[in-house]
Amino acid sequence: MYKRKYSSEWDFRNSNTKEYTHCYHNYPAMMIPQIARKLITEFAPSKKINLILDPYMGSGTTLVESSIRGINSIGFDINPLARFIAEVKISTFNVSEIKCSYLLLCYKLDNFNPNEYQYNENDYVNITKHEYWYSNENLVKLKYLSTSIDDIENKEIKPFFLLALSEIIREVSYTRNGEFKRYRIEKSKIPTYNPNPFLLFKNKIIRNLKGLESFILNRNDCNAIVLDCNSIHGIPNSIIKKNSVDMVVTSPPYGDSKTTVAYGQYSRWSSEWFNFPNAKNIDKTLMGGIPIVVDNFKTNSIYKELELIKNIDIKRYYEVVTFLSEYSQSIKNISTLIRKGGRICYVVGNRTVKKVQIPLDYFTAEIFEQNGFKHDITYVRSIPNKRMPLKTSPTNKKGINVSTMTEEYIVIMTKINSK
Repeated sequence: MYKRKYSSEWDFRNSNTKEYTHCYHNYPAMMIPQIARKLITEFAPSKKINLILDPYMGSGTTLVESSIRGINSIGFDINPLARFIAEVKISTFNVSEIKCSYLLLCYKLDNFNPNEYQYNENDYVNITKHEYWYSNENLVKLKYLSTSIDDIENKEIKPFFLLALSEIIREVSYTRNGEFKRYRIEKSKIPTYNPNPFLLFKNKIIRNLKGLESFILNRNDCNAIVLDCNSIHGIPNSIIKKNSVDMVVTSPPYGDSKTTVAYGQYSRWSSEWFNFPNAKNIDKTLMGGIPIVVDNFKTNSIYKELELIKNIDIKRYYEVVTFLSEYSQSIKNISTLIRKGGRICYVVGNRTVKKVQIPLDYFTAEIFEQNGFKHDITYVRSIPNKRMPLKTSPTNKKGINVSTMTEEYIVIMTKINSK
């Protein structure tokens, strides 16, 4: 079986994970920058490295780290919020323009008169159950803040401010802290729950400005591109040519988002506010989002685990196999993009379903092996600082939870022949 090496050097237990523009916006299950940085530094393939790909980009950690190294990068994600976060993170905005606009915004916020801006139901038609999730006072303040940002004359810097707004949209709602899914705080806490959107926004801008200045100072000349592309369905040659990618550094989903990390539910706050497409159904479009009956699914590395799940719960078996089938198709499509001698680095987690742990690291190595790669090493790291839900629902039943995974597996492989 594929060799694993347990090493604390990948834990980065006391590291600052919010350097540069990594500080901008929370996002579920973010790969910490130190991992991407170490992988790029120590495992870049021989010869000059011209292009790094992250096919499950999330909030853009790999793209930011590639930019600091001066390496061209491309990131895929089908979640509009993820693409928005990543695009802002890799942008070199004019700092002076941002500071001037920020002062004007502060003046507007400091002179906000609640008597002049009344709650209007029609302003929130895109927001599902807005009166359930927000106080009227904060809805009005969010709307005022949104309008004030929209009035900024320099349209090129508006995304910088909108990203800060995106983060506080969720923070001032009645959602529980530490959750990705939409769970409301206890009714008894609502009367005393009164976060200040304006103060939170100002704090985000100050924090993000420091990150931007540091990023601009350390970034080297290169191109970073964010694309709406689903690698399951094929990758057009017009986007990336075959055999052109030197390295893949990524952290793919560990399972369908319904029972692992609810990317869509987390993103829904901002997606509805900004009227992003398909805001309510992102989770269904993600890998394994719509279970199908997959017969004759072939695998050697996790055959026993799948048989155990199948014998316990056939419905959950098909949900798991749907995800694995789409994941393997994605790997097959990605493999064609990587040059001979190129390297892939996949940071994966081994989820538990029906009390059966699925070794996704073995399965990842197996599928890449079928597509012309040899396994180099798999490092095992503990997860001291990754933003993950404290509990997951492996049985997919309300109220039945187990502790989430505490280790990740960094699968490193090299392409040895073209397929």
